[in-house]
Amino acid sequence: MIDFLHAHLGERYDIVSTNAPENVLALARKTAPSLILCDVDMPGMDGGDVSKELFGDSEVRDIPVLFITNLVSPADMKNVGHQIGGRPAISKQAPPEELLRRIEALTQP
Repeated sequence: MIDFLHAHLGERYDIVSTNAPENVLALARKTAPSLILCDVDMPGMDGGDVSKELFGDSEVRDIPVLFITNLVSPADMKNVGHQIGGRPAISKQAPPEELLRRIEALTQP
């Protein structure tokens, strides 16, 4: 997924990535991103754990988080209101254009 994001978003955005969910908080503090794309289903810490850790830190709590997941299809996302656990979400199967639209909506002032 990280390779996909770099390939489809790398020309438009500066991307910082990690495969280790336990490093997200420190990385967010260090880089102050405009948005965090976070997988839902990860070993060790899941997306909900990462989100809770981010929200609990006053330095990074206002950074938007967009969950990306294979747990639901694009059609299923329409039924759940494009959110998982109260956070915006998108299916990994969604077209890149939809991902771009969601990113732009969350990062525009």
